[in-house]
Amino acid sequence: MARKVKVLSRVKDNRKQIVTGTRLINDPFLNKGAAFTERERDTLGLRGLLPPRVFSMEMQVKRVLENFREKTTDLEKYLYLISLQDENRSLFYRVIVDNIAEMMPIIYTPTVGQACQRYAHIFQRPRGLYISAHDKGQMAGILKNWPIKDIQVIVITDGERILGLGDLGANGMGIPVGKLSLYTACAGINPLNSLPMVFDIGTENEDLLADPLYFGLRQHRLRGNAYNELFEELITAVEEVFPRVLFQFEDFDTSNAFGLLKKYQDRICTFNDDIQGTGAVALAGLYSALRITRGKLRNQRILFYGAGEAGIGIGNQIVSAMVAEGLTEAEARRNCWYFDTGGLVVKSRTNLAEHKINFAHDHKFIPDFISAVELLKPNIIIGVAAKPKAFNRQILETMARLNERPIIFSLSNPTSKSECTAEEAYGWTKGRAIFASGSPYQPVTVDGKTYVPGQCNNAYLFPGIGLGVVVSKAKSVTDDMIFAAAKTLAEETTADDLYKGRIYPSLTQIRDVSASIATAVASVAFECGIAGVKKPADLNKWVKSQMYMPEYKEYV
Repeated sequence: MARKVKVLSRVKDNRKQIVTGTRLINDPFLNKGAAFTERERDTLGLRGLLPPRVFSMEMQVKRVLENFREKTTDLEKYLYLISLQDENRSLFYRVIVDNIAEMMPIIYTPTVGQACQRYAHIFQRPRGLYISAHDKGQMAGILKNWPIKDIQVIVITDGERILGLGDLGANGMGIPVGKLSLYTACAGINPLNSLPMVFDIGTENEDLLADPLYFGLRQHRLRGNAYNELFEELITAVEEVFPRVLFQFEDFDTSNAFGLLKKYQDRICTFNDDIQGTGAVALAGLYSALRITRGKLRNQRILFYGAGEAGIGIGNQIVSAMVAEGLTEAEARRNCWYFDTGGLVVKSRTNLAEHKINFAHDHKFIPDFISAVELLKPNIIIGVAAKPKAFNRQILETMARLNERPIIFSLSNPTSKSECTAEEAYGWTKGRAIFASGSPYQPVTVDGKTYVPGQCNNAYLFPGIGLGVVVSKAKSVTDDMIFAAAKTLAEETTADDLYKGRIYPSLTQIRDVSASIATAVASVAFECGIAGVKKPADLNKWVKSQMYMPEYKEYV
């Protein structure tokens, strides 16, 4: 018995209890299924609880892939992988890491959007923490209910703006779960040290409120002071229970996203992936695209279709990059134009939201997007409005007439909300477009040449940023860290990638890319004096050594 205590206390880190038999098999962090060795089966009370043949992890992966590929819909594939994650975390992540390009569209966009829409109906077992409006005065105690105390990353949503799908309330839990899966698969954050969280204060989605199987609060959303007071209690509880955690905002509505980030970014270690992460990954894509056109960012005119948190986040990152190239802030902002549901964002418009004001220019009002393209003559258009087909044939042909190599970013997720498809972008510009999308598209052949679309996927950025923050124990996430991450990602895009039209690295390289980004982010933390550990001699080597690998440990 003493031997079991020694073995399993090492495996389970800060959880000291002895785990054997069915309890061991039912713990997804410890379970190895049929890969338990003969000696482990005898010593840990597993004999007879498993089929007699011992399988290697490689053979288990083969079985998983066979079953996965037999599923006929993406949602079935998603459910199969989620079930595997609940049974055997090491095997789940081994499958994801070794097949990242095939798996990412299933565990995240676009399939996760469909999963969130049906989340209460496909619910299998609890995941993460649900903090609701009914928990006022109890939040610290609820956080202490979580069995793992060494939490390094929290991803939280209030479910109000899930991808381009709108208010999905507590069904939004699929987003933090998916994001944290990518933290592990792409950057090696140990899944034991991550926590998905939903802040449930109601929903405006009448279909959900009328759904008898919906498992969130069946009330309309709290607003104003009531919302802010509850969120303040949550932040205070996080500071008490998980004082050094990285706290990532995800899919909050614009009405709350900017205010919450501004309020807490200097108080806790936090960032908003929709604002800062999207901004950085789009900026990296522009740097790569300009390697093709041989242009300078400071000389580009960008027209955004959509002026929410993603669009403004990208604009802010572009402005900072243009200032770094020698423009004044006013000159840089003058290069960024926005078109929203009310038309062109100009100073003469009344009741502009606060986050749009800095990008409102002195110009006559333009009510339709094609006229804005014709008059402003942008080099780049970026779609972030979740309005499908907004970049129609007329828009794309006009961009091709105005530019030898028009840069077209159709970034809304999921695929059903994309402003245009890869086939439309390449076909209607006769292969001259430099294209990136939010969701993945297959290669497109035009006039005998095949183009590989770039996916402007935040998974290229946020896992590496998080890893850099976690390993350096940084006290905050700074603008310099975000900028360093964007520049590093652009540098990871090769000449061969650009030749194929792909302005981001292959997803098969994502762990190496994340390690490089983490190294750049940690370097900034050390340079700025906000790291909580001593800087190692070989920073990149040290970062890689901290990355979790999905492998089985020998228990006895």
